[in-house]
Amino acid sequence: MSAPTLDVPGSVAWMEQIHRLAKERDAVILAHNYQLPIIQDVAHHVGDSLALSRIAASAPESTIIFCGVHFMAETAKILSPEKTVLIPDEAAGCSLADSLTVEELRTWKAENPGAVVVSYVNTTAAVKAETDICCTSSNAVEVVDSIPRDTPVLFGPDQFLGAHVRRILKRDNIKVWGGECHVHAGINGAELSAKAAAHPDADLYIHPECGCATSALYLATSGAVAKDRIKILSTGEMVTAAAGATSRSVLVATEIGMIHQLKRAAPSVDFLAVNENASCKYMKMITPEKLMRSLVENRDEVQVDLETAARARGAVERMIAIGSSGGGGE
Repeated sequence: MSAPTLDVPGSVAWMEQIHRLAKERDAVILAHNYQLPIIQDVAHHVGDSLALSRIAASAPESTIIFCGVHFMAETAKILSPEKTVLIPDEAAGCSLADSLTVEELRTWKAENPGAVVVSYVNTTAAVKAETDICCTSSNAVEVVDSIPRDTPVLFGPDQFLGAHVRRILKRDNIKVWGGECHVHAGINGAELSAKAAAHPDADLYIHPECGCATSALYLATSGAVAKDRIKILSTGEMVTAAAGATSRSVLVATEIGMIHQLKRAAPSVDFLAVNENASCKYMKMITPEKLMRSLVENRDEVQVDLETAARARGAVERMIAIGSSGGGGE
């Protein structure tokens, strides 16, 4: 079937066209906070990885159109194996998920018998299948804290989030994999310090995946920035914080797509990216044209073999259960 003529993307007519096609397909459109603003605006639900995982698990629709990166669509398929899960571009990958392979995890586990494996949700289905419990950036501390303190933990793949968890819990028996998100790792402490000096009255919202997270704590302890102005938050928590913001300006250290949702939550606040070039090319691969193609042509379908999905499902469901008290994911 050829795609219908695409109305002007972003227009009311285009949004109505997309929603009509979705209804005809019995589909729900999910979009991550880092997606293009136009994709966020047309989606039925916008959120972080944890919120979207919950929706994927409970949505009544038979088809999920996941506007995000591949591991997110895989997670939706793991939670809802009976549903059709489509991603508008199957090439939308993730540098962080690629930084820990299942073979590497198996070797790491063999070298550390008795350790509990905690994997960030930003991992492949195969890695999740070798994981005891997944986590998001908002519940990583809770997840690791639920494990007896005398039990060693293997935390992967994000080194900055792992260092954050180890710092908060003051546990020496947490081994952290050396992976990173290339976008977040590129937001450095020098940039944060310069921006904070240029905007002395601004609050700081910092994602724990960022390379500048440690520098933010240094700014607080040195007195350069008041401690109560520095908030290390997941993307979902950033939206919540923005809705209750009292500052006139906020510096944001995460992928720049996040600014769109923050401005929607608090239109009167000036949100400024710490690094204006912190854009994930994979997140931006989902375009209006590809969304339309996915709806019309049933492309690209995400598959996870039943055995891998069954093994991974327990780790993901435990993540959702621990995060059910609130907060968000990536």
